[in-house]
Amino acid sequence: MDQRNLFIAIGVSVAILIGFQFYTQHYRTPPATQQTGTSSGNPPTTSQAAGGTAPASAPSVAGEAKTAPRETVLAQAPRIPIATPRLTGSIDLVGGRIDDLTLVTYHETVDPRSPAVVLLAPDGSEQPYFVQSGWVAADANVKVPGPETRWTAASAAALSPDHPVDLTWDNGAGLKFTRRYAVDENYMFTVTETVANASRATVSLYPYALVSRAGEVPVSSTYLLHEGPIGVIDGTLREIKYADLKPGQPEEYASTGGWLGFTDKYWLTALIPDQKELIKARFTHAVRDKVDIWQVDYRGVEHALEPGQTAKAESHIFAGAKEVALLDRYEDALGIPRFDRAIDFGWFYFITKPIFLTLDFFYKLIGNFGIAILALTVCIKAIFFPLANKSYRAMSKMKKLQPEMAKLRERFGDDKEKLNKETMALYKRVGANPMAGCLPILIQVPVFFSLYKVLYVTIEMRHAPFYGWIHDLSAPDPTTFVNLFGLIPFTPPHISFLMIGAWPLIMGVTMFLQQKLNPAPPDPIQAKMFMILPVVFTFMLSQFAAGLVIYWSWNNLLSIAQQWVIMRRTGAV
Repeated sequence: MDQRNLFIAIGVSVAILIGFQFYTQHYRTPPATQQTGTSSGNPPTTSQAAGGTAPASAPSVAGEAKTAPRETVLAQAPRIPIATPRLTGSIDLVGGRIDDLTLVTYHETVDPRSPAVVLLAPDGSEQPYFVQSGWVAADANVKVPGPETRWTAASAAALSPDHPVDLTWDNGAGLKFTRRYAVDENYMFTVTETVANASRATVSLYPYALVSRAGEVPVSSTYLLHEGPIGVIDGTLREIKYADLKPGQPEEYASTGGWLGFTDKYWLTALIPDQKELIKARFTHAVRDKVDIWQVDYRGVEHALEPGQTAKAESHIFAGAKEVALLDRYEDALGIPRFDRAIDFGWFYFITKPIFLTLDFFYKLIGNFGIAILALTVCIKAIFFPLANKSYRAMSKMKKLQPEMAKLRERFGDDKEKLNKETMALYKRVGANPMAGCLPILIQVPVFFSLYKVLYVTIEMRHAPFYGWIHDLSAPDPTTFVNLFGLIPFTPPHISFLMIGAWPLIMGVTMFLQQKLNPAPPDPIQAKMFMILPVVFTFMLSQFAAGLVIYWSWNNLLSIAQQWVIMRRTGAV
């Protein structure tokens, strides 16, 4: 019975690992219960004409029918260069928008010579993805800057952390618009929109900002994380799947402050309005010339400018890598609510983020995330030491009872009811707990799952090396037993059951050794199934992140040492 319970516990653990996130990610996005509905004061859908200015609305700009290579499109219009320690790119003077950004400190592969990651691309390219801000007028007859507006900048202007850039445009009817871009040394832009009214009429204007992307979006074929429209609106995290946004059916919300944008696995482009300002936020989907167009935008409050008055609206744009410490820093400095939730730490946030922070602490001390994982494992074992110690002592008692159990089976034969009754009486007499063996397995499940999330979703783990052949802890072990882990000059076909690397095999061996310390199952069939478990786990974990397999192997070794010492002291071995 003790091994049956242990076997059930392991089965339940595996089911939780595989099924929990599938279920929660599929159903966890809250329904849009706070939709405000559609009115003439809300932004139009992206299928409307580019540059249209309905009352108090943000223009729609994405989705050209004809596309060209990104480099070709970038060369077609005058641009202001962007140069920071972590970004290169440019601002298009036609439209005055940020539509060209490359993350120079991140590369597409582990090879540092591989191309840098491209985040934003201009409209008209294969994958348009850009940010735009400005003003919309309550009166459609008032000329405001649009996607085709040609802005003027100082000659030889370049945007850098110590050099903001001012763009200006005069509508020819008494309104002068100025847009100032500033950027820090990381990924945060500050945009200041100013308009001066030199006309003789009162003008009502609304500030807006939008992020638009078109074409095929990069979404992982997994339910382990959210990728797509995201935001914290009125204090509530909104994660909206691309598939849930229907053309012509925008999701609209009212909020004071907050943020919204698009999240990919490691990258984020987000709009951050004034945190004290009331906004109307919107998530939209449109199809134009058979091309999907996705847009998130917000519209601020009305600014009524009498003759001679000036209005100003300041906002921020984040466009870059979702680094935990950086998001936390921006959250504190700018008062951005729950900005770290751009990283999908999942339902176990209260465990997952502390695990990451602990790993990061050890990494800063040691300089290697793999060693940090080993140190974290020791800390976890120390925290659960009293519970595990009690469990292993109980298992030692169970193992010492094996001769008595054998006698009971011989004595009562096929009388299962009598055998179970006498077995429970034996457990009670010696103070053994058959459920104790389940605890070391069960207590690992939330930690295992949280570490898996950390390895999968945090960019700090991306391309983080260990030692030897592990160059990326967030990717599976790249070796395979088929070619003797690289000793034979042969590259086997990439078939999952063939890609069993060295670390998964090490994990399987440690699991087998730990299993041998446990009491033998009384049922022969159960014993055979139990012996198969290390093989099953070896194949299953071979496709998991190498860092997770290293954690599991090291955890098994520590458990073996602890269990062996306890059993030796109690005379069980």
